[in-house]
Amino acid sequence: MSHNTIAINQRMDRFDGHESVWLFGYGSLIFKADFPFIERRAASITGWTRRFWQGSHDHRGTETAPGRVVTLVPDPGQVCHGMAYLVTPEEFAHLDHREKNGYLRLATEISFEGAGSAEGLVYIATHENAAYLGPASERDIARQIAASRGPSGPNSEYLLELARALRELGKFDHHVFEIERHLREFMAG
Repeated sequence: MSHNTIAINQRMDRFDGHESVWLFGYGSLIFKADFPFIERRAASITGWTRRFWQGSHDHRGTETAPGRVVTLVPDPGQVCHGMAYLVTPEEFAHLDHREKNGYLRLATEISFEGAGSAEGLVYIATHENAAYLGPASERDIARQIAASRGPSGPNSEYLLELARALRELGKFDHHVFEIERHLREFMAG
């Protein structure tokens, strides 16, 4: 599958006709909501784990030196914490462009912190897309992040902002925090 997934995502019609749709964010969408939203709530989805396994050729890296950003991988029984946004369907043109580097819209059940749930959307980059980098050690991922920079800024900024946002939510993510620890060692050394 191509890097650019805009056309594929535009064909998803599951929520056509809805006045608003919940969107679950687990990466930069937690800390960088560059779109209007009706409501924002701490939330989670079940059966997925956040991993820095997706390449970023368009935001936090380049075509020849991709950065690493998060995607979700199936992991039965696990819970991924993040932020849910209630948006109008008009926002998906912007979001499809923002998430075009291999991410596909997927319908999912979103659980809100406190109580309640709703069906909504999440963008996930699977191993089938051309930008997928796959697993690596947290140390190697941190090394790649330390060296990567793209049009949206240094890849390290993405990692550090995600770690900060998760702490503000009161959520622990071993994978993210371990990569952050290695990155800080590289930056100090």
